[in-house]
Amino acid sequence: MKQGLSLRVSQHLALTPQLQQSIRLLQLSTLELSQEVEQMLDENPFLELSEEAASREEFGLATADVPVSQDIKDFEYSAGESSASSSADDRVSSTAESAGEGEGSEPKLEESWEGDGTVESAPDDSEWGSDAPARKNNNDDGEDVDAAELARNQESLQDHLHRQALGLRLSEEDRAALHFLIESLNDDGYLEDTLASLAAGLAGEDLEQAEELEHHFAVALKLLHHMEPAGVGARNLAECLSLQLLDCKNTEETRAAMAICLQPMELLAKRDVKRLTQLCGFSDSAIKLAIGLIGRLDPKPGRRFVNVERNVVVPDVLVIKAGRGFKVSLNGEVMPKLRVHDIYANALKQHKGQGGAALQQRLQEARWFIKNIQQRFDTILRVSTAIVERQKAFFAHGELAMRPLVLREIADELGLHESTISRVTTAKYMSTPYGTFELKYFFGSALGTEAGGNASSTAVRALIKQFVASESAAKPLSDNQISEMLKEQGIECARRTVAKYREALRIAPANLRKTL
Repeated sequence: MKQGLSLRVSQHLALTPQLQQSIRLLQLSTLELSQEVEQMLDENPFLELSEEAASREEFGLATADVPVSQDIKDFEYSAGESSASSSADDRVSSTAESAGEGEGSEPKLEESWEGDGTVESAPDDSEWGSDAPARKNNNDDGEDVDAAELARNQESLQDHLHRQALGLRLSEEDRAALHFLIESLNDDGYLEDTLASLAAGLAGEDLEQAEELEHHFAVALKLLHHMEPAGVGARNLAECLSLQLLDCKNTEETRAAMAICLQPMELLAKRDVKRLTQLCGFSDSAIKLAIGLIGRLDPKPGRRFVNVERNVVVPDVLVIKAGRGFKVSLNGEVMPKLRVHDIYANALKQHKGQGGAALQQRLQEARWFIKNIQQRFDTILRVSTAIVERQKAFFAHGELAMRPLVLREIADELGLHESTISRVTTAKYMSTPYGTFELKYFFGSALGTEAGGNASSTAVRALIKQFVASESAAKPLSDNQISEMLKEQGIECARRTVAKYREALRIAPANLRKTL
């Protein structure tokens, strides 16, 4: 076989490190972005937080005003109206255009970034807030913060029970057993492990000692069941409810409730009054009153002592009513104030020697990081502006006026890919006059109407919620009735679809709503 040389021309798409970073930053949530910025500040000496002011228009981050047409009050459930393009389209380039340069263009970037190391040579935006205020003043001792945290701390379940145990006159063994059981409780106040398993874990292979420990645990468990809150130390839900019923008055209602707790909990969950009446031997009225009494009990008595860290949603975009329109702007509190360190950049330019290439690479990484963060927030602003423009009726009238919207519509309008829109709308939140919503909330499928238009699934769910809220407690609406009511509104929605939306709204079926 004869050997030879041939020339072949081909094209391929290469994801540069800068483009990969841009895509990764785009899909991060606010908390994840804050952690990423903190990590970059620790690793890159050329990156620092900024306190100085700079114009936002320089980077295309100006707010956008979305006008509302005069006839918006006469909205209908259709998507036939055309919407204007986002005002930010001409100001900002897409992700691939700004960060997709190939390897061959890197020397050009190095040349364009040569300078005196001043602030003007690197992007800067003073309104980019930081989620890490501790870096602004590392000398802060934090005494005020610690005092506030101590003031907010509440007593734990274990401390509450240990304080009650101090008033009991117990032997050393029983006190140690009670202390061990208290420390073995979970956050709900339940004792998940059996007494035999707890004793075996302490005694090991010594069976005699295990039996003795189990006896002490049984005595301590009885004492634990008489402590506050009522129901603590229970092994299951039925025992927890029974312990709380012991504190109630001895009435027929209480006795019926105790009998219900001896039956399978599935019957109580389904509120099967007929079956419970047969098993418990009480009348229908007594069983119904007992179910109401059990509903007022606490199935998780230890939860009130748990200091649950609440997940506070910080919006990325703010939508404020301005005249007849709405003003869309980025939340400055979640935008990190970053810039290139002036002193280090000047020193690198003046003293280029051994190791200068590595430091120059770190400087380039810092500038790319700032640029990619700029682009992340700018893309969020563009998408949010387009959403507000498409969902003008929602911002004027609420969720009943929501219109069908898919990712493809926003992607075609902004000239981006659907995957980019999906990344932008995931874990990003918008503050509106009706509350704070995830950007994905404004996207919904379409249901047909008699007029030939489309109704948003979000609006249909809002109608179902409205129907259920106004129904009669004695005769709740069935899924078929709700479907017929939607047809009267001109919306074609099958019974199965109504059931799916009702379950998504966590609304019980008609028979359970009647019992409740």
